[in-house]
Amino acid sequence: MTEIRLPTADRRIEPYAMTGEPIRIERRDAASFPRIAFAAAHVVADPLADNDPWLMPAIDWDKTLAFRHYLWDLGLAVAEAMDTAQRGMGLGWPEARELISRSVAEAKSRPGSVIACGAGTDHLAPGPDVTIDEIIRVYEEQVEAVEAAGGRIILMASRALAAAAKGPDDYARVYDRVLSNVKEPVIIHWLGEMFDPALEGYWGSADHWAAMDTCLDVLSAHASKIDGIKISLLSKEKEIAMRRRLPKGVRMYTGDDFNYAELIAGDAEGHSDALLGIFDAIAPAASAGLAALGRGSQNEFFDILEPTVPLSRHIFKAPTRFYKTGVVFLAYLNGLQDHFVMIGGQESARSLLHLADLFRFADRARVLHDPERAAARMAKVLAVHGVA
Repeated sequence: MTEIRLPTADRRIEPYAMTGEPIRIERRDAASFPRIAFAAAHVVADPLADNDPWLMPAIDWDKTLAFRHYLWDLGLAVAEAMDTAQRGMGLGWPEARELISRSVAEAKSRPGSVIACGAGTDHLAPGPDVTIDEIIRVYEEQVEAVEAAGGRIILMASRALAAAAKGPDDYARVYDRVLSNVKEPVIIHWLGEMFDPALEGYWGSADHWAAMDTCLDVLSAHASKIDGIKISLLSKEKEIAMRRRLPKGVRMYTGDDFNYAELIAGDAEGHSDALLGIFDAIAPAASAGLAALGRGSQNEFFDILEPTVPLSRHIFKAPTRFYKTGVVFLAYLNGLQDHFVMIGGQESARSLLHLADLFRFADRARVLHDPERAAARMAKVLAVHGVA
């Protein structure tokens, strides 16, 4: 049994005996899953680059792309250049565009690999003088770039639109224009303000229920151009209510990192597919759980995924926008990258106690691939902080 000394909330350092038997990592085909399952993938920073981390991202392209192959090997689809990749929070549009181009090319190199890519307006700074026409133009620039690379579109929420819109009609105008010109059905992304405070009041109302009505009007008007909608509001009640009102043929992709297990399992009236940042961190568990559901074993599905929910709620706790730190920390613990360094210096966004608790939750969730390696790497992070 592996043991490690970890800090506690009362400022003590106590031994922790690891108990989790790691979930086996097995190659799978997405065809064995009864749900579409996207993992929003993170980027791996280059720790040896001579750059100013707060100002200029440095990406380890080999490790970043290798991580996408790891997700595909598990049968998961890749949601590229999204919030989990620190889009607009360390990763700018020039880097995102290169990331999309490289990842789509990698997907084409292996049959059956699924990828969809974020298109937004993040190279347009929000401001009082930004017009709706400018927002449309910038959306269309990014859509064109993704389509030129051969990628499917995830139409991301726009900070510039949230700042410029005077009401629901402006949202309808933007989405009407952009959706009328896309080549293939897209996934709409409604990202809540808990993930990005600049998106508060999206769809023209601070009331999510009123905003939902506007969003549903857009979906109904363009159902043939929409594969589905991902909502990230951390409310299963709102997701289920919206899911039951979707136009025929439009999927609900859960973005609820607090309640994903029950939302994916569904109820008598339907289920959600998945587009989740937590699936980056718990990919083997997500893969195994979906395979169990595909075999008709719902009990096994919950046995695998329910223990990961406390871990996810910890990683995504407020301030939720810092969840990327926990996702990358798990990748480091699991040997999927050689360091705990992030673009934008975001490795400092969570406390040492938060990371210690994350380690405990990850062990109980059985998502530490090699407990001894994970403990050794945790010990190195503790030592950097003066804890031995």
